[in-house]
Order: sequence, then structure tokens, then C-alpha cells
Amino acid sequence: MEHIAGELGARFYSGLRYIGGMGWLFADTLSFIFIAPFDRRKLRVRGAPVLEQMVRVGFSSLGIVCLVQLFIGVVIALQLANLLQRFGIKEYVGSVVGLGIFRELGPLMTAMIMAGYAGAAMSAELGTMAVSEEIEALRALAISPVRYLVVPRVIAAALMIPCVTMIGDFVGVLGGMGIAWTVLHITPDLFVQKMLETLVTSDVAVGIFKSWVFAILIALIACFEGLRVDSGAEGVGKAATRSVVYSIVMIISADCLFAAVFRIILGR
Repeated sequence: MEHIAGELGARFYSGLRYIGGMGWLFADTLSFIFIAPFDRRKLRVRGAPVLEQMVRVGFSSLGIVCLVQLFIGVVIALQLANLLQRFGIKEYVGSVVGLGIFRELGPLMTAMIMAGYAGAAMSAELGTMAVSEEIEALRALAISPVRYLVVPRVIAAALMIPCVTMIGDFVGVLGGMGIAWTVLHITPDLFVQKMLETLVTSDVAVGIFKSWVFAILIALIACFEGLRVDSGAEGVGKAATRSVVYSIVMIISADCLFAAVFRIILGR
């Protein structure tokens, strides 16, 4: 019993330390983004690393995100085809596909893909730098690793992941439209008409907001896991794995919270 209590206490303490470290990293990142530009005592974030990370996070992952979103739209439309035909409301397939992709499945699935694609790459890259003592070298030169390494990645993720999500959403809708046209014989103009009748601006805004929050979570967790690597290649691999797992858990948890909050606020 004492062993179990000690193990639980150790895990609880470790969890508190993890949350505290994440909170510190988030606060330090915010200070460099919003306070440093107006404080002459702090060095500003350079634009070149941010642009480099934007290319890595956004353009490199656009193809796989669009492919997955296309399949999601196809699957939703195929699964709904028989059900909607049975009730005689097959023309509303556009409403369900549009609402499901723009508000829920689009941001969620894109975030999971980015956690495995961009998040793992970030944590592995920073972990390798930590193992090779490059991060300690930055500290020795009085260069903040947060400003030099973390902030560009957080900014790039916050800017590019919502954009990639929106592009993927449109591709997913096109996939659903194609199935509606070929299987249900619903013309594209009727599909779009029914989708626009159901989809409102707040639904799209909710999807963009969720993808933005997911992006920050992915980047922060990936950078935090990479910076705390203290062993060799095995530690880098474990950091990348933890980054993906923790990001997916946090993404799903945040999505559940958003579903409850926006249902109360927006009533839908």
C-alpha cells in the first residue's frame, strides 16, 4: 500500500512539474511575442526563422492534409447516402458534410495530422540540439533558446495550421460533393445551396478558432518535449513519441471542452 501511495504521489508531483514547465514556456513565449517588440531591453524575434518554419509547417504538410480531408468528405457522404435516402432527405447531405467538416472533423483531423507530422519533427529537431549541447551553447552566448527556437515555431504553427485547415476543409467538401453527385445524383449547386443554408459564419469561426488553439498546443508541447531531452538518440525518439501522444490527448480534450462551451454560448 505504501508503495502504491508513493508511486501515485510521484506521478502527481511529476504531472505538476510538467504543467508548471509548460506554463513557464507559454508565458516566456508570450513575453517575446507581445512584450519584446515594445521593450528595448529585450531582443526581438527575427522574421527569417519564422518564415522558414512557416514553410516547414504549412507547405510541406498541405498535401497529406488535403488527401486525408478528401477521404473524410468521401466517407461522410458515403455513410450518409443510404440513411438520407431512406428518410427521403438526401438533398441535405451537403448540410451535414459542410457542418461536420468545417466545425468538427476538419480542425480535429488536421490537428492530429500536424501533431504527428510537424510536432514530432519539432521535438526531434530540438531534442537533437539538446543532446548535441547546441542549446547550452546558445545559453552560453546569452541567447534565449525560447526566443531563438520556440517562438518562431509557435508563431509559424499559429499562422499556418489554421490556413492548412481551411484549405483542407474545402477539399473535404469537394470530396463529399463528388460522392453526392455520383451516388445520390445531387447537383453541385444544390449541394452548395443546402450547405450554405445550414452553415453559418459562427460555425466557420469556431473551426478556425479551434485549429488556432490546437496549433499552439502542438507547438508548445513539441518544443517543451524537445528542450527537456537529456539523453541520446533513445531520448530523442521518446520525446517525439511523447509529443505526438500528449498533443493528441490535449487536442481531443480541448475539442470536448470547446463542444460544451460553444453549445452554451452559441446554442448549437
